[in-house]
Amino acid sequence: MERTPERRRLPPLNALRAFEAAARHLNFSRAADELSVTPGAVSQQIQNLEDYVGASLFKRTPKGLLLTDAAQTALPALREAFDRLAEAASLLTAAVDGRRLTLTAPPSLAAKWLVPRLGDFERKFPQVDVWLQAGMELVDLTAGEVDVAIRYGSGRYPGLEVRRLMSETVIPVISPDLAATTPLDRPEDLAHHILLHDGSPDLDDSCPDWPMWLAARGVKGIDGARGPRFNQSSLVIEAAMNGRGVALAKRTLAQADLEAGRLIAPLQIATQVDFAYYLVHPKAKGRLPQVKAFTSWIEAEALAHEEALATIDNGAGI
Repeated sequence: MERTPERRRLPPLNALRAFEAAARHLNFSRAADELSVTPGAVSQQIQNLEDYVGASLFKRTPKGLLLTDAAQTALPALREAFDRLAEAASLLTAAVDGRRLTLTAPPSLAAKWLVPRLGDFERKFPQVDVWLQAGMELVDLTAGEVDVAIRYGSGRYPGLEVRRLMSETVIPVISPDLAATTPLDRPEDLAHHILLHDGSPDLDDSCPDWPMWLAARGVKGIDGARGPRFNQSSLVIEAAMNGRGVALAKRTLAQADLEAGRLIAPLQIATQVDFAYYLVHPKAKGRLPQVKAFTSWIEAEALAHEEALATIDNGAGI
């Protein structure tokens, strides 16, 4: 006779959740606030778990709560288990709604580079609906609500699958009409222009601002701190296109406007920065067909973009 597999004996999930929250905060009241219950309920759940395992989980001291040795040993595995549960729940949701791909990206990259290309993805994969969220904050991908993210950064994203998409450089750009009335043939000519500043909070120390750019070229007598400042890269590019001044722009974001003639880069001076654009997602999300399709497509788009820039640079310049 075939034996029925023995069912796993697990402690109550609510007790485990209460313990994990209390262990993280080392405070029952803050754990209760997080779980939307009373401190007494948290205390009762902890007592139930201690009764279940037959050992104390917290030491109560005059300075507050401390974890016992047993609790400290078990806590990392418990946290990993909750992460896996959240991951499994997100996969169940994605399996039910296999048409949807939820994506986050920096606002300027989304507006200037990604959105103009998404029509091609939709034509090639009409079964997938892209839900794009543009924002500067780093979304917690382990929560399962977002499938993939494009990030501008160093590439160090622990616990996630990471694919490098594109590098970035910074170049001075100006509208053709403004350049016609106020020439920009050499860095010293910037003395006759308003400097437009990209104040996007990307924390890239290698990305030069105007004072750094001018100092690196030995240009003196220009106040590099003067001029309008914008908190999004796309806005400083738009200001340059409208003739408000000269922008120190991220080239990936400005390239479509350069190719269309809405901007020019007469100085042809590009500065490489350390940050790049990366595609990231939890490992489990990589098994979803819509994520596989998007990953393959965007890697091809990024490669074509970089190859096109290389051809321009090896030919007539920027």
